Amino acid sequence: MTSSKGSRIRVLDESTVTRIAAGEVVERPASVVKELCENAIDAGAGTIRVSLVSRGGRVTSIQVSDDGCGMDPGDAPLAFARYATSKICGIDDLPSCTTLGFRGEALASIASVAHVTLVTKSRDGGGISGTRIVNRGGEILSQGETGCPSGTVITVEELFFNTPAREKFQKPPAAEAALISGIIERLAIAHPETSFEFIHNNRRVLSVPGKGDLMDAIMHLYGLSVARQMIRVQGGGQRVRMDGYISNPSLTRKNQYQMYISVNKRSISSRLLAGAIRDAYGTLLPAGRYPVVFLDLTIATPEVDVNVHPTKREVRVSREEEVREEIVSVIRESLAGECLIPAADSGQNALPGTGDPVRLQYGVPEETGSGVREPLLRERIATGRQ
Repeated sequence: MTSSKGSRIRVLDESTVTRIAAGEVVERPASVVKELCENAIDAGAGTIRVSLVSRGGRVTSIQVSDDGCGMDPGDAPLAFARYATSKICGIDDLPSCTTLGFRGEALASIASVAHVTLVTKSRDGGGISGTRIVNRGGEILSQGETGCPSGTVITVEELFFNTPAREKFQKPPAAEAALISGIIERLAIAHPETSFEFIHNNRRVLSVPGKGDLMDAIMHLYGLSVARQMIRVQGGGQRVRMDGYISNPSLTRKNQYQMYISVNKRSISSRLLAGAIRDAYGTLLPAGRYPVVFLDLTIATPEVDVNVHPTKREVRVSREEEVREEIVSVIRESLAGECLIPAADSGQNALPGTGDPVRLQYGVPEETGSGVREPLLRERIATGRQ
């Protein structure tokens, strides 16, 4: 998929290929979904739909469709060429790269071990028809015109048909669906302006409307009970700016699996950043417990190295100690501005807003005389939505 700015796909020179350590490996169906969804986001998609089909204990089909900028007939075949990308022209562009992808090898890697059908139409193109390309094992079998809306639809079938050893060790479809759900959740949190839908065997697993409000995405993914215990975080210093939510100390997890951290809208895994957030709570958290976190960190792109891991899940930040100190300071200020002592529920539907921080009170609702109460309307709505 090309960038929304209309730049052309080009094959990178050998020096650039070597220095960005290209070598993307598609390990499992979840890897396919991650790469294709990131490409869709880079293409300016407002809606992304992921469909998974499984039969006989294995994943048989993966389809990712989007309404992004699409590709014209000249660019579409190049999308299957290794190291062909519209994101950068050379190694000098890497420090200023803001897209999720940049190596130009994801679709080529997927096509080399699967049967891939690409249907695409450029949003800016003047033609009434799109392009359909069928690629099997890295070889284009057919290419022609087809009727389709603007955007891109990629269908991946027979994954690992020519690498039986890798196919043999794939996890059951239920486990793959869980991994895919986790990937989509992270993308939806980092990009709340994008609508996501995940379908498994014609059953909707999750749906996020993409209204651009992070709190709305949190409510759709994790429910009202989690959303009500969030504390707004906004601020920063010279090295980092932070925006998002952290949980009240009363809401914790036994590990870091719900610490959703993104750097410049890129969902990442970082012991440094996660450790800084945990340390900011100090003694407010029990030993061995972690907060629930939905935070995006904005750091100047030259200060972030995104090319340290094949899957781009890890990043390296310069001036780490200064960044860490600013993160700790902002979170401590946010916690200091909240009432963290449990109190009786006022009965109001208090949710953190998108503007100034809101002072919340947390606690268990008072018991009624009978010990049983009718669920509140907001609770019924939240349950139905979830």
